[in-house]
Amino acid sequence: MHIDGTPYRTIFPDPDGVSVQVIDQTRLPFAFELRRLATLDDAALAIRTMIVRGAPLIGVTAAYGLALAMRADPSMEGIDRAVAALAATRPTAINLRWALDRVAGNLRQIQPAERFARAFAEAGRIAEEDVASCRSIGAHGGQIIADLHAANGGRPVTVLTHCNAGWLATVDWGTALAPIYAAHERGVPVHVLVDETRPRSQGAALTAFELHGHGVPHTVIADNAGGHLMQHGGVDLCIVGSDRTTASGDVCNKIGTYLKALAAHDNRVPFYAALPFSTIDWTLHDGVREIPIEERDGREVTHMTGRLADGGFATIEVVSPGSPVANPAFDVTPARLVTGIITERGICEANEEGLYGLYPERRKAA
Repeated sequence: MHIDGTPYRTIFPDPDGVSVQVIDQTRLPFAFELRRLATLDDAALAIRTMIVRGAPLIGVTAAYGLALAMRADPSMEGIDRAVAALAATRPTAINLRWALDRVAGNLRQIQPAERFARAFAEAGRIAEEDVASCRSIGAHGGQIIADLHAANGGRPVTVLTHCNAGWLATVDWGTALAPIYAAHERGVPVHVLVDETRPRSQGAALTAFELHGHGVPHTVIADNAGGHLMQHGGVDLCIVGSDRTTASGDVCNKIGTYLKALAAHDNRVPFYAALPFSTIDWTLHDGVREIPIEERDGREVTHMTGRLADGGFATIEVVSPGSPVANPAFDVTPARLVTGIITERGICEANEEGLYGLYPERRKAA
């Protein structure tokens, strides 16, 4: 995708061949800055502090982080230490563990001197696969938007999103936003309602930044406005991303997603989750009971950072001093509330039969 006319990916190899560059998402939307990751610690810090975020991008960053670790210590112990350190950064997104297992599996079979080059190359392959997957998600999901446009008499299709599941959450294109970009590029009129997504405001800061840069009509709304708009016919479709989806179709996504799904179900608004194969956890079947939910620092709730009228920045306290806070980062939407799942292989019902229908090879593995 483009920033001021220049194409960027969220992560890409540095010209030095021994490090990677990432977009520092903690600086968006008011400043666009690149950050160099050269060590395991750099990669772990970037994931933990959300310099990079979004399940697919976390996975690719972890893969590169393991590669960077091999420059310092390519021993078997070094592999184990790096995998443990990176896996501990964010517990909910399954893409992270999937990418680490894939790269580590490649490394254990070769000599230490070959491990950095092999890991760096494998991380690059994972990145390219993510781009291809997201492009396909866009094609499949974009058809849903086009069909709605044809069915509603030609008026613009209004899509509600939650959090950021665009190209900033992946390597390129995105998951939940990819269908929107695909429809927009086909000339299908689409308008996006962007949940602000407290407490870190990924919708207001990142999704709005993306859509504005790409010229997609959109409106930022308060998190609690979605249900009201659905009641009054203001939403045609909901599309969200996912950090982990179970084999039974339960969808774990940014906190607040479940409430949007309930409102959509009550108002007969289609509710889709868009995700690549690497987000499906085939070992889990009850998302509410089995998916670990990350509990983040309460300061994300009690404080907000923004731009002042003079162009400077400030962090302010917004909660009554001394009040305890809780900050669960994700919730789980049961499959019964999900109209369908959009993947790189197509669209299916949110259940085991639907997912195994798209991925029959996983049925054998299970």
